[in-house]
Amino acid sequence: MTTNAQGTGKRAVKAVIPAAGLATRFLPATKAVPKELLPVVDRPVLQYIVEEAAAAGITDVLLVTGRGKTSMVDHFDRRPDVEQRLEEKGDQVRLAAVRRTSELADIYTVRQGEPLGLGHAVGTAASHVGNEPFAVLLGDEFVDEDEPLLPAMLDLQQQTGGIVLALLEVKPEETSRYGIASVEETDTTDTVKITGLVEKPSPQEAPSNLALIGRYVLPGSVFEAIADTKPGSGGEIQLTDAMATLLNQGVPVHGIVYRGHRYDTGMPLGYLQTVVELAVKRADLGEEFRAWLTEFVGGRKG
Repeated sequence: MTTNAQGTGKRAVKAVIPAAGLATRFLPATKAVPKELLPVVDRPVLQYIVEEAAAAGITDVLLVTGRGKTSMVDHFDRRPDVEQRLEEKGDQVRLAAVRRTSELADIYTVRQGEPLGLGHAVGTAASHVGNEPFAVLLGDEFVDEDEPLLPAMLDLQQQTGGIVLALLEVKPEETSRYGIASVEETDTTDTVKITGLVEKPSPQEAPSNLALIGRYVLPGSVFEAIADTKPGSGGEIQLTDAMATLLNQGVPVHGIVYRGHRYDTGMPLGYLQTVVELAVKRADLGEEFRAWLTEFVGGRKG
């Protein structure tokens, strides 16, 4: 396995999920219920994300939480009372589903006292992660389980020891909504070398149409870079700025262009679209729901 000064050749087995935000776009629903626990059919958003990490071999998940977010941890705890009731009813399917949440990974938490930016949130994980490589999964998006993204990112980071980012092709007029990467092509399909990062450029100023999405695999050295990063846009400590520091220091930065389907639940419209898309795929209710949806969109009243 290739190693270099930036890494040890180890594959990341820890993930950090920043989930301390206030989710103001979903108020009043998120006044008492964390956005990460809003249901997509019968699983909360956060469970899809932890399942994505577990499927890629991540065994240790750190939730960066805030005030009023303890129920996120409870979701991944055992519920013997619920399990007993389901067992008595003979509902083995739901029993297995309930038990599975506590078996996905070891769940840990750290509190982010103030919402001071993504870089600050990731920085709170320093003592838990140490100097090992780790993944960061943002708490409001996930990918189709049949088209995984994280395994390839973990493999590439293990080889390079640097930073690996997830990229998505967007329409030119959408670049002002994302961080955009300057890239050079490599010999590998869908893998690029990243030479620079620009936060939310106009279409005229964007160096490409490759946008950063919420998956990162980072070396442990990023924590020192975060600690040295001064507040930037919005008075927050930006992860992008810390990664740019490492890039300038010669740390290799690569991106994997994702061609699969990404579900973005960060805005109400995207959340509703995700619920519908996954509902119509369900073997148990998809056919009936699709028929109803077609009838409803066709103008049926009531």
